[in-house]
Amino acid sequence: MLSHEKVWAAIDALAARHSLSASGLAKKAGLDSTAFNRSKRYSADGRPRWPSTESLAKIMEATGSSLSEFVGLIGEEAPSGGRESRRYSVPLIGFAQAGAGGYFTDAGFPAGEGWEDIELPGKVSEGAYALEVQGDSMLPLYRHGDILVVDPAATVKRGDRVVVRTVGGEVMAKVLQRQTARQIELMSLNPEHPNRILNKNDVEWIARIVWASQ
Repeated sequence: MLSHEKVWAAIDALAARHSLSASGLAKKAGLDSTAFNRSKRYSADGRPRWPSTESLAKIMEATGSSLSEFVGLIGEEAPSGGRESRRYSVPLIGFAQAGAGGYFTDAGFPAGEGWEDIELPGKVSEGAYALEVQGDSMLPLYRHGDILVVDPAATVKRGDRVVVRTVGGEVMAKVLQRQTARQIELMSLNPEHPNRILNKNDVEWIARIVWASQ
């Protein structure tokens, strides 16, 4: 079945076949370098965006691919065993940007444009993005410069490592200890920093950390 995720996965696979990132494929096709970024695949309210037929035509022309070849990539599974043949990328956002207004939807999806993309060793869900750790508040688990991949669509449960953004713009990485109808209890990753108890009304969004570059 044709789906939003499979069409975008086919674009990523086509880029990988030609040793390109999604941004590199866009530039090769004469498109804006951010045209295929993860941040462009969803609208500000979290609804999926589909690539235009013009964009698809341009990337097929730029890579010398036929329509049947591109269609064959839709839903294609990565080969089992051996080295992964595809590359996957997500937009990279700094913690300072994550705390600023206008960069995220209410559901925690990135809403800005022009993000730098980074490559990951494996596939993540559509809408996932990366945050770069700044400072030492997350030691010893995460160091300054480490990359955390966050999935706003993933189910969050007790014991998960999460990123939380408050209504006031504070962004923090913690461990979810307990969640009730009114409060969220968070355990600090760094023993020198206190645990937090937040009223749910004070939390804009909470998203699970699904991968880290340690």
